[in-house]
Amino acid sequence: QVQLVESGGGLVQAGGSLRLSCAVSGGTFSDYSMGWFRQAPGKERTFVSALSWNGVRRTYADSVKGRFTISRDNAKKTVTLQMNSLKPEDTAAYYCAQGHLYGLGSDYVDEYDYWGQGTQVTVSS
Repeated sequence: QVQLVESGGGLVQAGGSLRLSCAVSGGTFSDYSMGWFRQAPGKERTFVSALSWNGVRRTYADSVKGRFTISRDNAKKTVTLQMNSLKPEDTAAYYCAQGHLYGLGSDYVDEYDYWGQGTQVTVSS
């Protein structure tokens, strides 16, 4: 059984930075695409960033391009989201997810099979 656990969320002022991590257990981490999504209260879960299984292809939502960076460490079985220049509109619960075997990464929620429990990010103005 694959399990994902996010960490690194918190409260930060606008313009600050946070680094989210997602630790994955079970399965063969290095063979799967990974993604980050976020969900604000009363809103649907939306795509933030995705990374292909081999770490070559990175995609980002337009709203975070140039500010967020996704990466993976296959030895540690973790995927990281470095978030810089944070804005109040980045406030949400952030979720990591595991995608498909040898996947390129997707911005669709339905393309992911396993999800973490989420970590809260709050950006104050």
